[in-house]
Amino acid sequence: MDIITALILGLLQGITEFLPISSSGHLMMVRDFLNIDDVNGFAVDAVLHLATTLAVITYFRAELWVLVQTLIRKLGRLPTNEKDATLLYALLVGTIPGVILGMLLEEFMSTFERALLVAGVLFLSALFFMYAEWRYHIKPPNGSITVRRGFLIGIFQALALIPGFSRSGATLAGGMLVGLSRYEAARFSFLLAIPITLGVGTKKLIDLIIIGETVNWGPVAVAAVVSYVVAIIVIHFFLDFIRKYTLWPFIWYSIILAIFVAYVSWFL
Repeated sequence: MDIITALILGLLQGITEFLPISSSGHLMMVRDFLNIDDVNGFAVDAVLHLATTLAVITYFRAELWVLVQTLIRKLGRLPTNEKDATLLYALLVGTIPGVILGMLLEEFMSTFERALLVAGVLFLSALFFMYAEWRYHIKPPNGSITVRRGFLIGIFQALALIPGFSRSGATLAGGMLVGLSRYEAARFSFLLAIPITLGVGTKKLIDLIIIGETVNWGPVAVAAVVSYVVAIIVIHFFLDFIRKYTLWPFIWYSIILAIFVAYVSWFL
């Protein structure tokens, strides 16, 4: 893998990881197009997941520090802010469905990583986001995050196990469906991403070390730096965007991309 390829993959991961358009689907299709071998592709997946996780941690460092303090105070049986404690519990229980289903289904789901199938999932996810926007319109948000809502959003997050289904899109739309505003659902989605993406990246990196194959780490490091910087910019952009606008631009993008990928896979 050369530097140009690394720049492309890092840029792609940084842009797509936190937008509702499926980063895994984009990376899989681009790796196929660029003919990247399995070992370097595996290394890129692992390191880029860790890079984008670091981007979220960097951007939300103040909120995360408050949550760490809340956890420590809870363990010490000291008074805590109720809102902070609720968010902490919501993130903890919201992580559980993805972890359990990930351990049970990850290997099975990986067998469906084919461009045509990803295209179908992209299209179906766009329909799901359409439904979330329709429900949001007829039943506006009516509350803030609760432990129950956090758990339900965690169930929606498990949809990301399906290749081509956006994790951020699933949690954002799920948050909207359980009664959160788009902005609050997006913020919770970013925070909920940390344990999952950190776990996925770490697991893949460990698996890579166990395999013991030679990896060209220079380009992988370049991809990671690019992904980290771009991801921070995208997080800021998306939170500002979602305050004012709907998911419809991403819905149309997913539909157009799904049709294009299906056409290329079927006819070319």
